[in-house]
Amino acid sequence: MSAATVAPLPSLAQARPPGATVTDPALVRRAVKAAALGNAMEWFDFGVYSYIAVTLGKVFFPSGNPTAQLLSTFGAFAAAFLVRPLGGMVFGPLGDRVGRQKVLALTMILMAAGTFAIGLIPSYATIGVWAPVLLLAARLVQGFSTGGEYAGASTFIAEYAPDKRRGFLGSWLEFGTLAGYIGGAGLVTLMTALLSDGDLTSWGWRVPFLIAGPMGIVGLYLRMRLEETPAFAAEVEKSESARVKVPLRDMITGQWQALLLCVGLVLVFNVTDYMLLSYMPSYLTSELEYDETHGLLVVLAVMALMMVVQPFAGALTDRVGRRPVIAAGCAGFLLLSVPALLLIRQGSLLAVGLGMAALGLLLVCFTAAMPSALPALFPTRVRYGSLSIGFNVSVSLFGGTTPLVVTALIGATGDLMMPAYYMMAAAVVGGVAVWFMTESAGRPLPGSAPSVER
Repeated sequence: MSAATVAPLPSLAQARPPGATVTDPALVRRAVKAAALGNAMEWFDFGVYSYIAVTLGKVFFPSGNPTAQLLSTFGAFAAAFLVRPLGGMVFGPLGDRVGRQKVLALTMILMAAGTFAIGLIPSYATIGVWAPVLLLAARLVQGFSTGGEYAGASTFIAEYAPDKRRGFLGSWLEFGTLAGYIGGAGLVTLMTALLSDGDLTSWGWRVPFLIAGPMGIVGLYLRMRLEETPAFAAEVEKSESARVKVPLRDMITGQWQALLLCVGLVLVFNVTDYMLLSYMPSYLTSELEYDETHGLLVVLAVMALMMVVQPFAGALTDRVGRRPVIAAGCAGFLLLSVPALLLIRQGSLLAVGLGMAALGLLLVCFTAAMPSALPALFPTRVRYGSLSIGFNVSVSLFGGTTPLVVTALIGATGDLMMPAYYMMAAAVVGGVAVWFMTESAGRPLPGSAPSVER
C-alpha cells in the first residue's frame, strides 16, 4: 500500500473474526464484580488479622509473654501460606475439570466460613489449648480456599473479557484487593480508636471477622448467578463430557516453561506487594521508631492512591501492552527502591508519604497488568490448574515470606536498606521473566477463540 492509499474502514462483519465469541457487557461487569469481591474478602481478612494481631495474641494464647503471644499469632497466620499450594493443586485442576464458576463458588464458601469461624472461637481463658487449635484450623481452611481463589478469579475475568479490554477489566481484581485491605485495616483502626482495650479484647475483635459472613453470602450470590465462562464452555464442547480431566503432572511438566515465567512474574509482583502493604508499617515502627498509627494511615493513603490509578493503568496495558508496563515496574523498582527508601528514612510525614507513594505507583504496574498477563500464559484446558500451582508456589516461597526474610536480613547485617535491596533483586527476576514472556494484549487467550464486545 502506498503512502497515498487510504485503506477502507472495515465493516462490522469484517471487524469480527470468524468464530469469535461475542461478549455481553452486562454479563462481563457481573463477572468482574463477583470475582473482585472474593479477592476483596481475602484481603479484608489479611488487613484485619495483621492489624489486630496483638489483641488476638492476648485472646488465643497464654498470658505472660506478649512477644510469644504475637509470634504465636503470626505463626497461625503464616500457616495459611503453607497450605496455599495444596489448595491450588486441588482447586485448580478441579476448575479445569468441572468449571471455573462452581469452584469459585466453593472457595467463596470456604473462605467466608473460615473467617467467620474465627469470630466465634472462645478465648484461651474459656477453653484453654483448644482456642489456638481452633484458630489454626480456621486459618488452614482460609489458606486452603485461598489457594484456588486468585488464579480462579483472574482466569474467570480473563475468559469473560473481550480481547481488547482484558487489561482494564482484569485490573478491577486488584482494585478489590486494595479495597478489601483498606476496609479491614481501616475498620480495625476505627475500632481501636473508639473502644477501650478491655472492650476490644473481650468482644470488639470479633466484629471484623463476623462481617465475613454477610460478605460471603453476597459474594456467593453473585457467583452463583453467573454462567460458565465462554472459553471453558467451548473447551467442554470439544470433548465428550464436561469432565475434562488433565493429569496434575501434565499441568506441571507439560507447561514447565510457562510455569517458570509465572513464578518469576508472581515473585516480583508479590515481593513488592507484601513489602509495601504488609512489611513497611512494621518497618516504620520497629526500625525507624515511627508512630504506629501514622505509619498505618500513610499506607492506607498510598493504597487509596493506587485504587484511583489502578483502572487507568489497566486500560494502559490494553493500549501499549502488558510487557512494557510490567517492564517499567521492574525498571522502576531497580532504579528507585534505594532513593525511595532513603526518602522514607528521613522520617518526616512528607518524606515518608512521597517515598511510599513512589513505591505504590510502581506497584500499580504489576497490580494492573498481572491479572490479565498471568492467565494468558496457559491454554484453556489447563489454565486454572497450572496458574494455581505456579501462583501459589511463588507466593508461599517468596511473597508471604518477605517480611520474615527482610527482618532476618536486617538483624543479621544491621543494614536498614535491606528492603530496597530485596525489591531490587526481585525486580531483576521479574525483568528476566518479562524478557521471555509473549505479549498478550489485544490477542485471544491461548486455546480460545477471539473474543469481541457486543
